[in-house]
Amino acid sequence: MPLNRQQAMQTAEVLSEAVPYIQRFVGKTIVIKYGGNAMTDDKLKNSFARDIVMMKLIGLNPIVVHGGGPQIGDLLQKLNIESHFINGMRVTDSKTMDVVEMVLGGMVNKEIVGLINSNGGKAIGLTGKDGHLLGARKLRVKHKTPEMEAPEIIDIGHVGEVEHVNTAVLDMLADSDFIPVIAPIGVGSDGASYNINADLVAGKVAEVLKAEKLMLLTNIAGVMDKEGNVLTGLSTKQVDELIADGTIYGGMLPKIDCALSAVKSGVVSAHIIDGRVEHSCLLEIFTDEGVGTLITNRTL
Repeated sequence: MPLNRQQAMQTAEVLSEAVPYIQRFVGKTIVIKYGGNAMTDDKLKNSFARDIVMMKLIGLNPIVVHGGGPQIGDLLQKLNIESHFINGMRVTDSKTMDVVEMVLGGMVNKEIVGLINSNGGKAIGLTGKDGHLLGARKLRVKHKTPEMEAPEIIDIGHVGEVEHVNTAVLDMLADSDFIPVIAPIGVGSDGASYNINADLVAGKVAEVLKAEKLMLLTNIAGVMDKEGNVLTGLSTKQVDELIADGTIYGGMLPKIDCALSAVKSGVVSAHIIDGRVEHSCLLEIFTDEGVGTLITNRTL
């Protein structure tokens, strides 16, 4: 069989496999947290943008929430502004917050919007300040060392957590056939800006919208067992057990906690997916194989 004919048949087979998934998810909201290698490698950036455009074209409602920690760090370094971290979170004074807004709300957000639009989509870039999309409050961090009797509460500046999400803004954009691209900057009741962890923003947006899926792009293959095998499907009960026995630990815990919280709050499923794989979003949603770990309350 000629190579071109064989490739065409493989394409047709993939499209045919996707039909039941498309039928199932048309009209559903998918919240995608975009970060890691998928956000820095040119080939992966373009494949991600095409995935998002494809979702919208076939009737899904994708909402993108992006990070930008490395880009913030790079600009702070160029400006000779020193970074300090407590419990993995960047201490954010007013000068650092100005840089955060410049990078997340400007450079990174507009690049993603441009990529989606150049691939045929209609993306709109937002920060949490637009239309009071993300109401925030200051995050108080507890810090404890073995010699301390009680943890101390540390103020790490303009770092926040989501207090509420204005769903009217997102509903309006979805109804108008636009794709929201959200930078994780919230606004406090006093008008102050707050830098919020992008995973937490994506999780909270998915929760309040009762999304079909929350997808967290990572630089790993998925949740793994103690032998290093990817666990492709987990119930919330199984995840709790894996945390309790130490299988899930360290840097993976915040992402897993975010996924668990979303599913326990009404999101149908959360996915920890390998953003290093081209078209990982489409592979996870529309194929039998997928490229990561699915977490759900439903019986697997």
